[in-house]
Amino acid sequence: MEALQKLERVQSLLSLMEARGLSSSHRDADRFLADFVLFLVQPCGILTVEDRCRIISDFLPKTSSEVLEEAFIFANKEGIEKKENIGYNLKFHCQQIHTGPSLQSSVEKDLDIDLSKIKEIPMIGLDAMKQANSTLEDFCRSYFMFHGLDASKPREIFKYLPILSFTESYIYQLDTLNEKALHLSSKVATSPTTELNNLTHLCNDVTYHNVRNNTNEFCSADPLIRLLQCEGLLSERIRKELNSGIEYWALERKLCHALSGKKKILMEDIMKAIHLKSFDYRVLNLLLYQLRGQQVNELHMEFLSVSEFLVEIADDLYDYEDDVVENSFNILRMFVGVYGASTSPSMLAKCITEAEEKYERLIRTLDPELSSSYRRRCEEATREGGATSGHAFGTWNIPPVIGDEESFRMERLAVGAGQDSSYATASGIHAKTKFCEKLRRI
Repeated sequence: MEALQKLERVQSLLSLMEARGLSSSHRDADRFLADFVLFLVQPCGILTVEDRCRIISDFLPKTSSEVLEEAFIFANKEGIEKKENIGYNLKFHCQQIHTGPSLQSSVEKDLDIDLSKIKEIPMIGLDAMKQANSTLEDFCRSYFMFHGLDASKPREIFKYLPILSFTESYIYQLDTLNEKALHLSSKVATSPTTELNNLTHLCNDVTYHNVRNNTNEFCSADPLIRLLQCEGLLSERIRKELNSGIEYWALERKLCHALSGKKKILMEDIMKAIHLKSFDYRVLNLLLYQLRGQQVNELHMEFLSVSEFLVEIADDLYDYEDDVVENSFNILRMFVGVYGASTSPSMLAKCITEAEEKYERLIRTLDPELSSSYRRRCEEATREGGATSGHAFGTWNIPPVIGDEESFRMERLAVGAGQDSSYATASGIHAKTKFCEKLRRI
């Protein structure tokens, strides 16, 4: 099966090269170029595809067949073996040492790892942990009060931090993969057709197809689910919320690809996606109930789900222009796709008003002390978010809609620098809110 998948990747690239007019009349030459391009698009530190193409362009004139022959001899001497026809992997050689063959055999056995099983182990990177920090801080300050915990006491935070931090970091790591697929789809779509024949655009195209085909395979919550199960923390509800995250990313890709391709999108999918978007907060909240051995408070969960919905809309309005450039899910983008530029602001304002009415109704059902604490937290978050309104909870401002996203994206990419939305009022829509902006993003 693995060999068949390798062959399928190479064959797909050969077809892509032929479509781009890059194939030759020699089969072996085409296969060599296909292997080379697949090697070139493999991740390498912080180097972008453009960096790698520039490096290769600078390097090739300096090399020769003699240099390559010498490199081949050196590579074999050092035990470098060719693998999957894409690049080379170092082969470890255990040296015979004074402790004898038994230790050598043990070390070799330890190094003989089945790499195919690594994707089944939940692992997180430092970048994901850094990105998760803001969400974890907001979660502690906004949600701990619903568990009778004091977020100002480090001991109460650190007691639950390992599981909460690992879970949120793992989710961020999956989200990064999804965003990469969306960003590359936008990059490929906006590439000028006159430049498609150069190596950089071919590599971007290949990378996008690889990411798109593999996103569903690796964007899985199963390893995290198994870990939580081993820790005795998994509930059916947590499993459902984690799978909701996978569903959200699939919906995001579906909607954004349809929107960039000027295809029809459904309001049902849009509203489902925006409600699923805060799944990570619900996972953390449910985990906290599990960690504390407490029953889930359904009233609190219902109230917080409405709060999360309004937060996501606030985030989307703030990030609107950046989301257009990155081809990311954004509720205003989606409303424009359904209702058009002139009607979408008023329809979104109506949606916000209905959610705020539900929010106000539910917050009055909370314990008065809890309700006051949460309102104070909202005021803090609004001030920290830089709100300039005199209203304690900020003001809703719907930014001017972008009717021609492709032109806007090309213009923004041309200048090479993104700026935040101007946040100006559009079409006279100016809906005041009693809800805060907790500036966070998944």
